[in-house]
Amino acid sequence: MKLAIVTAYPPSKVTLTEYGYYLVKHFRLQEEVTELILITDHTEDPKDLNFEEEGCKITVKESWKFNSYSNIWNISKTISETKPDAILFNLQFLKFGDKKVPAALGLVLPWICKQKGIPTISLLHNILEKVDLDNAGFTKNLFLQKIYNFIGTTLTKFILASDILAVTISKYVEILEKKYKARNVALIPHGSFESPPEPDYTLPEGPKQVMAFGKFGTYKKIEVLIEAVELIRSRCDEDMEIVIAGTDSPNTPGYLKDMQEKYANVKGLRFTGYVAEEDVPRIFGDSAVTVFPYTSTTGSSGVLHQAGSYGNAVALPDLGDLSTLVEEEGYKGEFFEPLSVTSLADAIQRILQDDEYRVHLGRTNYEAACSLPMSTITKMYIDYFNAIKFAKSKGNVLILPKEMKAVHQKI
Repeated sequence: MKLAIVTAYPPSKVTLTEYGYYLVKHFRLQEEVTELILITDHTEDPKDLNFEEEGCKITVKESWKFNSYSNIWNISKTISETKPDAILFNLQFLKFGDKKVPAALGLVLPWICKQKGIPTISLLHNILEKVDLDNAGFTKNLFLQKIYNFIGTTLTKFILASDILAVTISKYVEILEKKYKARNVALIPHGSFESPPEPDYTLPEGPKQVMAFGKFGTYKKIEVLIEAVELIRSRCDEDMEIVIAGTDSPNTPGYLKDMQEKYANVKGLRFTGYVAEEDVPRIFGDSAVTVFPYTSTTGSSGVLHQAGSYGNAVALPDLGDLSTLVEEEGYKGEFFEPLSVTSLADAIQRILQDDEYRVHLGRTNYEAACSLPMSTITKMYIDYFNAIKFAKSKGNVLILPKEMKAVHQKI
């Protein structure tokens, strides 16, 4: 199989970059894949292809730019030139831009590939029906929200033109089947990026690190985390450091700089900036707890899977998608009320002041992460591509039976 993957890819700063990296890392080791064609965004520095294990041939085609109006034509041209046997889109609604037209045009591509007769799977990490448009940074205007929902519904129909639309949360399957009468939606879990050796769960010398990881400013707000740690400090003499690992969301440039200025007098507050792939294990390994200071969710959490891979205890807001993910995949953490400084402080304090409990949470999350490695997830995609190919060879349209949709229950 000559497999094309349309994705952002390191050192890109575009959303889903990390997920694209691990898709490639594990697809290249699948026996059926003879060549990977990476259809990526342009970056100044070369793509990170330094894998330890040998795998299939990888061809990089830098074919698109964030917010470019020509992405749809450039990507289509690359697909025509490379002639892949199958294509996988690694998508969310702001994948190709945070401007309306470039973002929308990019999401028409699965429909175009279907017209070309290429077996196509689109992995959609969020669906608009479960996105809080206000908190996620789209718009606060109620009239505009209605327009966004109409556009989102139309674009979802284009994405559903894929042979298979893969989602990572079971609730998404139910919503898409009910609203769009879709019969080609598959539940394929997010998977864990790495399965490193089990940690010993000991913490480094010095302050206990309370860490948040991601792209901040829209629905990921660090104010509540900083103020929660300050509240804990007022209660007890726990030695803590606050680590903000990551960058601004593309929708909120300058947010972290503003936070640095606002909280300049807070003791032990550290901003790491962009975290390179090789530094991720250290960031998680040094942390006593990973905190999710979210006001809403936009899909399955890659950060939760990373935290699990490195045996981290986690503090999570009691929100729909995260609660569902924890229930379905076996993760465990301390839940808190979103935006409540007191509730988050209580959650962090329960973890930091009970080392046995912290280790229990970390070990549970490590076991959950190891149960769904990316090698298993990429094999599932290969199986689905083979099913599409077989259906096409018989002149049939692939319709997924219900027993194939609950695959996470069978792994």
